[in-house]
Parts: sequence; C-alpha cells; structure tokens
Amino acid sequence: MAELNASPAKNDGKKVRQPKNIRVDLTAMVDLAFLLVTFFMLTTTLSKSKAMPLAMPVADEAPDPVSDKRTVTLCLGSNNKVMWYYGLAGKATPAVVDFTKTGLREVLFKTRNNILANTGKDMIVLVKPSDHSIYANLVDAIDELNITNNDRYAIVNISGQDVELLKEKAIY
Repeated sequence: MAELNASPAKNDGKKVRQPKNIRVDLTAMVDLAFLLVTFFMLTTTLSKSKAMPLAMPVADEAPDPVSDKRTVTLCLGSNNKVMWYYGLAGKATPAVVDFTKTGLREVLFKTRNNILANTGKDMIVLVKPSDHSIYANLVDAIDELNITNNDRYAIVNISGQDVELLKEKAIY
C-alpha cells in the first residue's frame, strides 16, 4: 500500500536533514472506483418511457354504427387549432378552439355533460388529424380526452368534407 523509505543517514557529526521517499500504491483504490462505477451503472434506472395505451380496432371486423347524437368530431388543423362539431359534418356548425383549458378542454367537458344528460350514454369522439397538423397536436388532443375522462375515442382519416370545413375556417 504505502511505503516510507528513508535513506541511511550519514553520521559525520552534523545534523543532516534526510529527504524521505514516499510512494503510495493506488491500485486498490482504482479497482474500488471501477467496481463502484460498474455497480451504479447496473443498478441505476434512467428515465422510464411513458406510453399511453391505445387500442386499435381489428381489421376484419365491421364497425358498429354510431349514433350522431353521441358523436363529436375533432379536426386538427394548422397553427395549433382544432375545429370541432357535434353530430354529422353536413348538419353541424363547426367551431374553432385551441388546446388551452378554456379551449378544447372546456368544449369536451360541456359537450360530454350535454350528451350524457340527453342520451344517458357517454360521448364518442372522432379525432381527425389533417395533413397540416403536427404530431404534438394529436398527442395534446388525446391528453385532453384523458384529462376529461373520455374513454371512447378513435383516430380516423380526415374526409374531404372535413378538409373543406378546415379551409373555410382558414386553419388548413
């Protein structure tokens, strides 16, 4: 480990200060450091990925018909805007909101309560991302659906009629 070597002193009657050779062996310390680094690398968990479960329909099954009295459609447009309407596209009057608390979240809460009061059933939401929306908008829309406890939603392709409505609202 550590050594302390003193050279023999010359004894001519004078007091001579002799330098001392000190040697420290750090081999064991280096071994210990590598063992600790290896231990912490193997036992540390880095950030865990957070994934939201998404159930996709089976391709072979025919979809069940959905009542338009329970359906709300969210069309994701450009500039972080959402066009939404209640019921069918041809009969509804679409409105544009954003992803804030007073925007999409409030719309989802009010519409869900309205549908529950009128039909006694839960709301079905169709999320339709357009070509000009970004992936973050889709994630934000699903987050808002989870915050408002809407369990029935589907991500579907946007129709030509919805694209025309987005163009009319100038968010395509």
